[in-house]
Amino acid sequence: MDGNDPIMRRWSPRAFDGTAEVSPDTVRVLLEAARWAASHGNTQPARFLVGYRGDDTFERIFAALRPGNQTWAGRASVLLVGAAAEADERGPVPNTEFGLGLAVQNLVLRAVELGLVTHQMGGFSPEAVRGAFGLPDHVRPVVVIAVGVLGDDAELPEDLRARERRPRTRKPLSETVFAGRWGQPAFTDEPGTG
Repeated sequence: MDGNDPIMRRWSPRAFDGTAEVSPDTVRVLLEAARWAASHGNTQPARFLVGYRGDDTFERIFAALRPGNQTWAGRASVLLVGAAAEADERGPVPNTEFGLGLAVQNLVLRAVELGLVTHQMGGFSPEAVRGAFGLPDHVRPVVVIAVGVLGDDAELPEDLRARERRPRTRKPLSETVFAGRWGQPAFTDEPGTG
């Protein structure tokens, strides 16, 4: 893939510029991208809570994070909670986590195009989010997303700094894509390797 492709440029840093601001207009652009994601039967299950650094919503989302994520996420400009609405007026909605995932991916790739960085986290308390924001029973918080401007990794604790500087890797298709039977690679060579 082309190194300028947003998919290739996307990564999940922990080093955020703690002074940078992301405007509500920019957040709206990100959430519009999320809104246009595909979903099962066009059910559009993705829901979001938005907090800007310094406001009450941000603080309540931050308080729900696990301590390891709190060491760095407070420097993000925006914290979002991505939630899945698991029912609507017709009853249970299928594949809601898939729909939310597609919406989050749209949001993240649009952020890359705008020169922003994001980091998605599963390390938070869904119960704390539910209680802090009064989520209805049919809405399940799934992910917290930090959004902001890339900062200096020297401001991170040493263990996180090392993780920040590691090369990005992915498993080869020969380990993840099969044909004929499970475990039989559909592709045996990666592009450029043979």
